Amino acid sequence: MRNILVAAFLTLLLPAAAPGSQPHGCRAVRLVRTTTSWNGALLPAYPAGQPQITILRITIPPGCELPIHEHPVINAGVLLKGELTVRTEEGKVLRLKAGDPVVEVVNTWHYGFNPGKEPAEIIVFYAGVKGKPFTIIKAAHH
Repeated sequence: MRNILVAAFLTLLLPAAAPGSQPHGCRAVRLVRTTTSWNGALLPAYPAGQPQITILRITIPPGCELPIHEHPVINAGVLLKGELTVRTEEGKVLRLKAGDPVVEVVNTWHYGFNPGKEPAEIIVFYAGVKGKPFTIIKAAHH
């Protein structure tokens, strides 16, 4: 089993292998490789400091709308189930369905909501810096 896991991991590190060349039936499918977020903006440089990776599994009930927020760090995820719509303050819209990857916008105010009838579940990976927030909620105006 260990050899299979090592072979699968090495396959992920290597450039795209020829079909059928991955060992023991292991398979790696690239979901995304990009230098831009979903709205087309170039991703910023990684911030200076001690890197800290955070992985969240987020569940958004049907009809739920998240608060307006921004991410000062690069983050990406995969919608595992349900539907999710993301909208920037500028009006750009992204609609996700189960299995879709997303490279989130950075330093851009946006929010997500679940327009579906079942919970949306997404795993998100944040490439942050220790001691710094990876999400900032926009203060409500009174």
